[in-house]
Amino acid sequence: MPAPRISFEFFPPQSLEASFRLWDTVQTLAPMKPEFVSVTYGAGGTTRKLTHDAVTTIHKNYGLNVAAHLTCVDASRDETMEIVNAYAAAGVTEIVALRGDPPKGQSGFTPHPDGFADSAELVAALAETGKFNIRVGAYPDPHPEAKTGGDDVRWLKKKIDAGASSAITQFFFEAETFFRFRDACEKQGIDAPIIPGILPIDNWSGVRKFAARCGAHIPAWLDDAFEAAARDGREELLSTAIATELCSELIDGGVEDLHFYTLNKPHLTRDICHTLGVQPGMILENVA
Repeated sequence: MPAPRISFEFFPPQSLEASFRLWDTVQTLAPMKPEFVSVTYGAGGTTRKLTHDAVTTIHKNYGLNVAAHLTCVDASRDETMEIVNAYAAAGVTEIVALRGDPPKGQSGFTPHPDGFADSAELVAALAETGKFNIRVGAYPDPHPEAKTGGDDVRWLKKKIDAGASSAITQFFFEAETFFRFRDACEKQGIDAPIIPGILPIDNWSGVRKFAARCGAHIPAWLDDAFEAAARDGREELLSTAIATELCSELIDGGVEDLHFYTLNKPHLTRDICHTLGVQPGMILENVA
């Protein structure tokens, strides 16, 4: 089995302790030679400046290809493009363009009166600058706001047509979920790369709640497996095995790129990458 190309997602720190955790995560995973790393926004754009600072620091000090998350939430077009121009000036050439979650206390997304109406509009504006490789989000399981079964595929096509070069999926628990989505995208004429998002399960209770909020299907066997593992203190071993098996099935199905949601806890991700054959210092640009 050939080693996959990999990428990682980090969170911007909001405290001194979180800062140490972020830099430990970067230092642990940077030797794996990721294709790119991304840095998220908080809900409602609450970490906008922290994200900018983390992106520019990682780009400058670690030599990694950093993709900055950018959302439409609670900002005018001018404010958003000011951030975009600052990234360009700092040498950042990758952006993950998202609509974003609504601010805390709001039940749904409401566009800023002078802002972008949705992620497709944001992608189009970024593409017009000609300065960035633009990635977008995708949802193998139905997005909580999707009205029909095909909405997620149609919306992804709209973003690709607006100028996005690739998509990163929300996490999922079974390879067949991704394969069904990939097949549906191909039928709609989407030929841009769709990179599976992998979430190593550090805490099953927390991940389960997160999955329920974002609409990810939760297989019953996972509840049973983690309940049994908890009795024996084998949760970390189980998490590594589950994620490794998922990645192996994806690779066997033709996937060449994997994006890991690290949660700034690098050791599970590192161990999974090692098991998949990705070793520190590997150069994967020529993987077929």
